[in-house]
Amino acid sequence: MGQFEIETSVNKISDRVWRGHLHRGWRIGRVPNGGYVMAIGARALSEALLHPHPQVISAFYLSPTVLGPIDCHIEILRSSKRTTHAVVKMFQEDEIKVQITAAYVDINNMIGPSWTDLSPIEIPAWDECQDAGNHQLEFRQRVDIRLTSSGQIFSGGDPTGHAKFEGWLAHSDGADPDILSLVMFADALPPPPFNVFGLAGWVPTVELTVQVRGTPCPGPIRSTLATHAITNGVLEEDGYYWDSGGKLVAVSRQTARVRVK
Repeated sequence: MGQFEIETSVNKISDRVWRGHLHRGWRIGRVPNGGYVMAIGARALSEALLHPHPQVISAFYLSPTVLGPIDCHIEILRSSKRTTHAVVKMFQEDEIKVQITAAYVDINNMIGPSWTDLSPIEIPAWDECQDAGNHQLEFRQRVDIRLTSSGQIFSGGDPTGHAKFEGWLAHSDGADPDILSLVMFADALPPPPFNVFGLAGWVPTVELTVQVRGTPCPGPIRSTLATHAITNGVLEEDGYYWDSGGKLVAVSRQTARVRVK
């Protein structure tokens, strides 16, 4: 088992309550990364529901989480042969911190037509991209991030002026990605506003939605995250994620606020 699987594990407390634990190594500053927290809620749903995989999962971050136990209270909204819809409310110290709504399926049994006008982004190979730096962040202990020239700001360069980052994502311990890894990786690239305003600031997440399109094959995840409009400090972040074989495996959209110091 890799660190991600271990540190997103949950234990059954009752038929509708599962307990996880927010571990060190995943924080951005003092707060656990939102994608990591969401992945714990997603794993609780995977354990509790008839269907094992999130097809679409959306989290609202109501209050910052802290290290330690976190209880996942699950409500099944509807369950059919193909899909289970459910809500999980994540509590710490009797306060709801995150609420997740999701539709769960068996991704490996999905059938239907396929079409896309998207191609995997053309970027240098893993070994040719630069380490994203900033290893003072705990989160970098768990996730290896390699960026294209879009990440020059992390090696002393200026912001590019384009609110976008492109690169590769992988577990630092070398574990292969799985479907729940995609939920976490959807919140792993740096916030695109850093390439507009610089690194002085904070970009807290309001809501994060991840659509899972397939099971990733072994190897790093090719990814891009971009913002097209910032309005009164509110922005969107659109992400696309391809596995090492070039298959689109996830799409994300995040609503966030930018706070410039």
